[in-house]
Amino acid sequence: MTKRILFVFTSVDKTLKGNSTGWYLPEASHPYYVLAPKYEIDFAAPKGPNPPVDPSSVENFKDDVKFLEDPTVKDKLAHAKKLSDVKASDYDAIFYVGGHGPVIDLATDPENIALATAFFRAGKITAAVCHGPAALVGVTDANGDSIFKDRNATGFSNLEEAQVGKERDIPFLLETRIKELGGRYEKAKEPWQAHVVKDGNLITGQNPASAKGVGEAIDHDLSKA
Repeated sequence: MTKRILFVFTSVDKTLKGNSTGWYLPEASHPYYVLAPKYEIDFAAPKGPNPPVDPSSVENFKDDVKFLEDPTVKDKLAHAKKLSDVKASDYDAIFYVGGHGPVIDLATDPENIALATAFFRAGKITAAVCHGPAALVGVTDANGDSIFKDRNATGFSNLEEAQVGKERDIPFLLETRIKELGGRYEKAKEPWQAHVVKDGNLITGQNPASAKGVGEAIDHDLSKA
């Protein structure tokens, strides 16, 4: 039977300062095209259909616009499920697409926290890239501890956030929060370089350049399972 992966997107289209945001195009397209040939993929978001893409990511990653024009992808986005309608038992892995949006909605969304907790505690792949790990800051393991506690992880770095000038657009800095939760935060030697970290069933990527590698890590683990 074909294994199934749930891609989760933000439903937020504005930052705390009112700037346009959403999910980040290459952070969905790169893993999708690694995984789609082998697995069944569903899309979901807190509010369901048509989660907003960050317009700056469309501008900056012209090669990935094909994702938005792909008829299968368009249909999946148009019919994205509401998180409240999704069950972890229906999937083998969950993957959180980045963009500044997840820090604003997914980080505190009770439906999301319950869903990701169910995935993680079932030993299923729980993966995220860039700001996507913000969706996991409320998630706990079987002991009730943060899934970051005493685990290796990465996510968008404070330096990268400073370089894009968005520190005040989001409620917290992801690197700082992972460390506060007891995580062993890692990052690439230089900003914007690819960096993927796997610790058990937790897979995280640092930035847009890491998105394909996260997809490959998901594929590696699913193909063994």
